[in-house]
Amino acid sequence: MTDVNPTKKRAGLKKVCLSLVVLVSAYAVAPVRYMGQEAARQPEAQAGANNEYMVGSVLWTQSSGEARALAYQSYNLAKILLDQDFRVNRKRRMRRAVVVDVDDTVLDNSRYQAWIIKEHKSYPEGWTAWINRAQAEAVPGAVEFLNYARARGVRVFYVTNRKPEEKEGTRANLLKLGFPDVSDQTLLVKTDPNVSSKEPRRRDIAARFRIVLLIGDNLNDFAEIFEQKKTVSERIAATNQSKTLFGTRFIMVPNSMYGDWESAIYDYNFKLTDAEKNARRHGQLKSIEASQ
Repeated sequence: MTDVNPTKKRAGLKKVCLSLVVLVSAYAVAPVRYMGQEAARQPEAQAGANNEYMVGSVLWTQSSGEARALAYQSYNLAKILLDQDFRVNRKRRMRRAVVVDVDDTVLDNSRYQAWIIKEHKSYPEGWTAWINRAQAEAVPGAVEFLNYARARGVRVFYVTNRKPEEKEGTRANLLKLGFPDVSDQTLLVKTDPNVSSKEPRRRDIAARFRIVLLIGDNLNDFAEIFEQKKTVSERIAATNQSKTLFGTRFIMVPNSMYGDWESAIYDYNFKLTDAEKNARRHGQLKSIEASQ
């Protein structure tokens, strides 16, 4: 039996080990095939929420003249309707009231929406802090219309689902911008964390005042029927059934950044992953059908 040189033996082992490393590395980066098809490579996980899909709607709100035009149009129409009510209903004794939502109806929160995009955050992260900074700008036309209504003796109510601990920041923001009639009696926040419906607050107002107009950016700001409709098709059907009320009693302020319209797409399942939400959004799109 021939003796093996120890030095040559070690060199041979190094070559074998190096070959194995190369082989394993190549296998690790090679496409994986299953049933003859290449599996899709998974992208690296991104830290935080992926809100890139919101960029267009936030930019439209902040940068387009069209968004401002629609807001002015909403409040100009509100003034026309209020003046009309004074002409037509002169003998009504109950004091008039206008009920407005707060978020993106009178206060513009697009800066918060931009922040959660840039910082990869999810609502409600940073929401209370944003409110308490009292730095939101006014939605175009809102301050002017509500001051006009107040000057005509109309009571203004701010009905919002902001929480009690956010009330002071909300009050400070409204007053700083010149909104009228801001008090504990008129700024009505959500007091029960388990009840999001605004209907009880609307009914309480209606028991003491004649509500001429309701102004909001979400169907739920107007009537209980919309709060009860949860699917996309149900919300559209309820809107169609109430079409005569829009532009006569209900004034919709445009907001494409968020709302129950989006929650309906997710079936109000807020535990969905970003990928699952993306799939739901794409699944809701109606595209051009392929030619036959």
